[in-house]
Amino acid sequence: MADGVSDTETAILDAALAEVLDHGIRRTTASDIARRCGIARQTLYRYWPDAEAVFAALVTRELVAALPVAGSDSADLHELVGLLVETADRVRALPLVDRLRDTDPELFARYILDRLGTSQRAIHAETARRLAAGQRAGYVREGDPVQQAAMVLLIAQSAVQSAPIVAEWLPADAWRAELSAALLGYLSPAAAAGGGRA
Repeated sequence: MADGVSDTETAILDAALAEVLDHGIRRTTASDIARRCGIARQTLYRYWPDAEAVFAALVTRELVAALPVAGSDSADLHELVGLLVETADRVRALPLVDRLRDTDPELFARYILDRLGTSQRAIHAETARRLAAGQRAGYVREGDPVQQAAMVLLIAQSAVQSAPIVAEWLPADAWRAELSAALLGYLSPAAAAGGGRA
């Protein structure tokens, strides 16, 4: 058991992931998850009230797992942006994200885009912390790191969401390079010093 999550909870979420990848969210029920997990449906209900709550917990787990491991702060802006782009790329490549986007776009919007959930709050808080550290070190432009982190989240989330529809112009390597350029331009003190004029 890690981080306060029981083995049973982990097994339920693993089963839910397998069911969703095989059948999509719309065709996955609490009974399907319990059956794959080898438990009674009532056991599942001890942890979550319904399948939708399981799905929300699953999305949170998968997205938070894509966050970088807590460690030392970045040495410079390029390292920080590299970390942000790597994180966005990991989210983009998650099998769950692909499955939701391809087969359940409305539910993808609900779980990933339309609500400010646990995963977005965790990503935002960690990004704000890293931006504040970058400001103290002088390689991130001045400003409210909470607001800056919100914009970084919007930029990265949009890039992840829409990556497949622009793949003709932005294959994976170009997608990473252009997202990196966008974030460097947004966060650089030099860009801020030269901006702000019509």
